[in-house]
Amino acid sequence: MCGKDHELAILAPDEICAELSADRAHRDTLKGMRTAFIGMGGNLASWAGAPEATLTAAAQRLESLGRVGRRSSLYSTEPVGFAQQPSFVNAVVELETALEPRVLLEGLLAIEHEFGRDRAASFVNGPRTLDLDILLLGELEISEPGLEIPHPRLNERAFVLVPLSEIAPELLVPGRGATMGELLGRLQADADAVVRIKWKAWAD
Repeated sequence: MCGKDHELAILAPDEICAELSADRAHRDTLKGMRTAFIGMGGNLASWAGAPEATLTAAAQRLESLGRVGRRSSLYSTEPVGFAQQPSFVNAVVELETALEPRVLLEGLLAIEHEFGRDRAASFVNGPRTLDLDILLLGELEISEPGLEIPHPRLNERAFVLVPLSEIAPELLVPGRGATMGELLGRLQADADAVVRIKWKAWAD
């Protein structure tokens, strides 16, 4: 109980309504959040530095699209589809986001561009400063021009499955009927070529 020397904070009706509206908006945002897993990769230097530095800086920029959660280790991987280029650095980041799929994709493409990626001037499987792919987005299954979720080649790529299995081995892939760990087990020979690397700024 308050004594006579204590003052009660009395809110005006409009202030109460504003607080309730803010609380409802916060709860509605939480309800609308989905867990995305974003594949990251690159094998050319950007303004941030070497590919390891680029991925580290890009992971921080992902905070503009949601809340970054678990991050895999960084991995060195051999190029796929076009061998005459440097090795890649890859990782996977968990992102809690309220953005709709197409808006999330546009945000990722904007971050790529910020780090010097020009998709129009590059070729398929060619070298790049930064690659950001939506691997999974909650339980969604989408097949639209320019947007496929889950990523259509997720189960074929050890450089995606190794880091994804590191942070979410029991995660089920919608429409595939298998966990990350199970999918990775089918690619074990390829997985052996995905080598974990250390980068202090990424681990901090």
